[in-house]
Amino acid sequence: MAEYLDRVPVSGIMRIRDMMYTVDKPFRLDQGDVDFDVPESVRQALLQGIADNRTHYVQTTGIPPLIDLIVRKLREKNRVPVERADEVMVTSGGIHGVFAVCQGLLEPGDEVLVPDPEWPPAQGNVACARAVPVPYRLHPSRGWTPDIDEMRALVTPKTRAIYVNSPNNPSGGVMTRDELQAVADLARERDLWVISDEAYEDMLFDGREHVSIASFPGMYERTIPLYTFSKSYAMTGLRLAYLAVKDETMRGRIRKVLFYTVSNTSSLIQYGGIGALSGPQDAVTGYRQELEARRTLFYDGIRRHAGHVFSGEPPAGAFYAFLKIDPGWRSPLDGAPGSSSWAMTEYLIKRGRIGCVPGVDFGANGEGYVRFCFARSRAELTGAIEAMAGLLP
Repeated sequence: MAEYLDRVPVSGIMRIRDMMYTVDKPFRLDQGDVDFDVPESVRQALLQGIADNRTHYVQTTGIPPLIDLIVRKLREKNRVPVERADEVMVTSGGIHGVFAVCQGLLEPGDEVLVPDPEWPPAQGNVACARAVPVPYRLHPSRGWTPDIDEMRALVTPKTRAIYVNSPNNPSGGVMTRDELQAVADLARERDLWVISDEAYEDMLFDGREHVSIASFPGMYERTIPLYTFSKSYAMTGLRLAYLAVKDETMRGRIRKVLFYTVSNTSSLIQYGGIGALSGPQDAVTGYRQELEARRTLFYDGIRRHAGHVFSGEPPAGAFYAFLKIDPGWRSPLDGAPGSSSWAMTEYLIKRGRIGCVPGVDFGANGEGYVRFCFARSRAELTGAIEAMAGLLP
């Protein structure tokens, strides 16, 4: 029996999702899903795929027309020096991509530096590879970015890789070019791999620039960047993502993982990806502009109606409000202290139908915080804030 799986943490997001399905007319600020429709180019490509019966087996790593578009996008937009089409692999969503990378890269007992707070599948997939996630602290005083000296102190002879997620889920922290350069220098200095999760590459605000650490000189050789169609093109339920790997040995390992888990990513969905990358990109810009407006709406509402309980600055990227709970707050349900992020989460769900995620689910450094998703509709955000105002007098 694979008893090691008993030690892999179960994300509270799963528990919350089950709770929310029992709630009548909920405010779904718990799940990281936008309410936008997919771009018309994606919809038409999916319909054409059905009309053309694109429903059979395809290449394990992705269909050539999609791979070619991804290669061009990585070179031109992300400045990642991809040379060959076989360096790119398509996966069934971002989690599948992280799983495949961890299985292909890590040996039992390896250590991986992982941000804290961080999206739960990052640590979970490291643990599924029987490796050891080692948290490195993201500092709210630095805009939820790390201290490179603290990271360096965590590196041991067992350290295999550094996991980077910028923009970060749940904090929205965005690492600057200089901060990423410092991580790159550390990786070269200690001969480490970098797993670069760039799912929110298009979700940056206030004119900020997304930078891929794989674009730095000499870094693509030791970096595996991961991207997804979920956030940029509102394709969350379609499960389509991709990664790039320069190292031939590593490509071979990851290719095996892809074959033995899904054989190939859904043929039809890959044609949707072709529609996304080949069609007009104005939808991506429109999504970002609307998310910035919703960010303002949500934070203005929090300041007016719940500022005595929640605090925090609007994020630089992604689409989450990671808010600190006032330590003096007590749950009317059981009197649990305000430092308990689960107490706040359960109170908001049970009494206000307001979905959120406890900060501790993202790591020990997240305790005392809750995460709300402001990518929901303006009406849903407004309704949640109004409900919150009545719950947090």
